[in-house]
Amino acid sequence: MTFVIAHRGASWELPENTLPAFERAIELGADYVEFDLHAAGDGSLVVCHDPPRGGEPRLEEVVEAVRDRIGIMCELKSPWRYRRHDVVRRAVRLLPEDAIVVSFDARALQAVTGRRVLQHVGFGASIRSAARYAWGVGFHDQRVTQRGVAKARGLTLATAVYTVNDPVRMQELAELGVDGIFSDRPGLLRATLRSLRG
Repeated sequence: MTFVIAHRGASWELPENTLPAFERAIELGADYVEFDLHAAGDGSLVVCHDPPRGGEPRLEEVVEAVRDRIGIMCELKSPWRYRRHDVVRRAVRLLPEDAIVVSFDARALQAVTGRRVLQHVGFGASIRSAARYAWGVGFHDQRVTQRGVAKARGLTLATAVYTVNDPVRMQELAELGVDGIFSDRPGLLRATLRSLRG
């Protein structure tokens, strides 16, 4: 079974990293909603892709809105830029126990305790190094290979691929056996996976 991960919510239809996009992802039957986390200048933890300029929902609001309704994947964006705000520890404290913390930054993920972590690989972190601390690895769609997926699986790591919006590619990855696919189009991904099950 391949999990549907709504990349920044149902961001094909609605503004990314917003409560309406997360609600829509739930309506479309996604297994996880993924969102990006930054620290604002005042230290508050806000959900947005780029450094915050105001108006973004706070982490507390997002967790309250989706808790117990859908799985959560929280990506730490440049977390070490905000060391003085203790982003990693504070974020983990606010996230449900079954949430998955995602990052390109290995140091940030190694500082996470009590939550599963997913390390994006291929941009400074390897599959083998991730196996020492991660629950899973994320592959960029243009870099994922059958060999890489097999290597991760051999190290008992879950595998996910980002960000896939084409149904033919969705089918190829599902047939490759990846555990999760990040998509801006979770409804299309859900329908594509359903069609494979016949």
